[in-house]
Amino acid sequence: MAREKRKFVCQECGYTTPKTLGRCPSCKSWQSFAEEVETLITPSRHRGIGQVSREPEPISQVTASEVERHLTGMSEFDRVLGGGIVPGAVVLIGGDPGIGKSTLLLQASDALSRNYGDVLYVSGEESVSQTKLRATRLGVKSDTLYVLCENNLEQIEKHIDEQKPKVVVIDSIQAVYLTSIQSAPGSVTQIRECTGHLLICAKNRNIPIFLVGHVTKEGAIAGPRVLEHMVDTVLYFEGEGHHIYRVLRAIKNRFGSTNEIGIFEMRSTGLADVMNPSEIFLSDREEQVSGSVVVSSMEGTRPLLMEVQALVVPTNYGNPRNTAAGVDRHRIALLIAVLNKRVGMDVGDSDVFVNITGGLRIDEPGIDLGVLMAISSSHRDMPIDRQTVMIGEVGLGGEIRPVTHVDRRIREAAKLGFRRAIFPQYNRKGLNIDEDIELVGVKDVYDSLAAVLEYSKAFN
Repeated sequence: MAREKRKFVCQECGYTTPKTLGRCPSCKSWQSFAEEVETLITPSRHRGIGQVSREPEPISQVTASEVERHLTGMSEFDRVLGGGIVPGAVVLIGGDPGIGKSTLLLQASDALSRNYGDVLYVSGEESVSQTKLRATRLGVKSDTLYVLCENNLEQIEKHIDEQKPKVVVIDSIQAVYLTSIQSAPGSVTQIRECTGHLLICAKNRNIPIFLVGHVTKEGAIAGPRVLEHMVDTVLYFEGEGHHIYRVLRAIKNRFGSTNEIGIFEMRSTGLADVMNPSEIFLSDREEQVSGSVVVSSMEGTRPLLMEVQALVVPTNYGNPRNTAAGVDRHRIALLIAVLNKRVGMDVGDSDVFVNITGGLRIDEPGIDLGVLMAISSSHRDMPIDRQTVMIGEVGLGGEIRPVTHVDRRIREAAKLGFRRAIFPQYNRKGLNIDEDIELVGVKDVYDSLAAVLEYSKAFN
């Protein structure tokens, strides 16, 4: 017999409590609890992913077959997925409203339907005619791409069984509901249960399923974190509304690397792959401006060159401010403290602004040296040679620590015409660079300042 259990669930993080609370103890959000009814059923009614019971067997005797991945027709998308879509995989894509999630999946669905067969695009938030308007703008005309406006998961599974598509897109998972659950669509219980049903559907039918997820005001995918643990791949589509570039980043990927990013350009006709992002991000650099430095970051297997801009000005307030865009603000405070303690360059009474151009966000410590040199250049109002690229992590003792894949970073810089590379001295061991670029190894911040500023004086 089924029994009902009433509980209150935080709609931001999934925290449950037997009675309502004004503030969630887990995520600290206010007025986020909603009452939900959970139907308890006997264990015999639960379904598993596997249809046939199997016996344990030694892993040495398990035969692993190569899986042929489906290509989406967008090379940057395939790169982030690990080389394409694995049949039976469930992929969750999150991002801010209007960032381009539906556009990305509609373009990918068009290519998949042309190359592999029927694709079912389920829109729970737009009508079929509204989806057609977007498809017309994007030039999507495939006869094997089917659009369905439906929110009921039972009906969606019925259409999947009847049509047997090669790929299914659910836009979005927050709009889908199960009639057997009394909670409202978009609630934590509905999202978790609907995702579980779609996961079983994907594994049993060997159909890849894309799920679009809404994000909270903090930028995380709405619903409990268990949603991210259930799926095979979690992707975030990032970007600023006033920038034309979008970044697709993998947070979790069971079939590939989580370090890869895909970069797209938003055009009037849809999203286009950016094949050489370093060249684009450096195309609008100003001539000989203080506080401007080019750094190299490794994003997966691809080196990415970008410009770091810093501005140091006397503060007009009692407390100086550190403002950062595209880089961690706490990391900026650490680098300022290193400058003050190890070099004696006092910028603690000034406002410091740091920006990564192009709307990107970089968390790799390999750009520390470039950020620190940009702050020093702006503080002394002394431009740095625009043909110099900087690589290295800065330690608390002022030492320049080694980073990975220095050879790839330097080769990418040489290919774009840079004449000088400043990097950690330790990375010179075994380094074999044939390109025409000057290599300067530095041990600490003193060496870096001497190499950069003295060269800039000669250059000027």
